[in-house]
Amino acid sequence: MPNAANLPIVIRPGDRARVERGFWRKLKAAVRHIPFAEDAVAAYFCAFDPATPARVRAIIFAALAYFVIPTDVIPDFIPALGFTDDAAVLAATLQLIASHMRPEHRAAARKALADIDPARP
Repeated sequence: MPNAANLPIVIRPGDRARVERGFWRKLKAAVRHIPFAEDAVAAYFCAFDPATPARVRAIIFAALAYFVIPTDVIPDFIPALGFTDDAAVLAATLQLIASHMRPEHRAAARKALADIDPARP
């Protein structure tokens, strides 16, 4: 299996800015419909952590930019299928970056999700 440290750094122009602009807005609108919300938010915090290596941050920004883009392979408005492609991209990304995801990222994700949707389990 590939390792994030061995992948080339490829940051598409605007990925970071797209994630900063759209991540929280999209998450708030979809939080009750996506079972992978905690993973997405933890990845977000990992991407903005200065201790995370640049290669890993590039991978996360690309995956989160895909999540934020409204028109992707399977449009998000399609019931029961809309977020499956986003989940697949995020799952693959989490496999690559697992060793860089720290408990602090997960704790920050749980707190942020509780702030967004207190009724969320």
